[in-house]
Amino acid sequence: MKTFSAKPAEVTKKWVLIDASGLVVGRLATLVAMRLRGKHLPTYTPHVDCGDNVIIINAAKVVLTGRKRDDKVYYNHTGYIGGIKERTAKSILEGRFPERVIEKAVERMIPRGPLGRVQLGNLRVYAGAEHPHEAQQPEIVDIGAMNRKNKRAA
Repeated sequence: MKTFSAKPAEVTKKWVLIDASGLVVGRLATLVAMRLRGKHLPTYTPHVDCGDNVIIINAAKVVLTGRKRDDKVYYNHTGYIGGIKERTAKSILEGRFPERVIEKAVERMIPRGPLGRVQLGNLRVYAGAEHPHEAQQPEIVDIGAMNRKNKRAA
């Protein structure tokens, strides 16, 4: 029997909508990364973008377990000597772009490289409840119902 290998022309991509309110960041990110890569499909092929398009709404209402909200630090470097900057997860979630916490978590679970960048382009994260992708008729996936640990009270 020959091993199946999907070709880019044979791939059919679905649109998936996830409501992130009350969901744990890490658990949400692992499931989203798996969907973006296509590993939930029996036709998964490592070198082909066969994952779904994922829309995440209510990213500002996401939950971090333990003391991570206050203690987790995100670093970035300006490129200059001594130019390292740090921000806590709390300051990002309460700031102007709270969706970046989910984007970073998912980005770090996808392999780096040209294919990873394409797959990450299939992720759309919105801080509020509205999104401009109604025309795609996304299928709603309830991650909170998959496992009781996926959902927490804020």
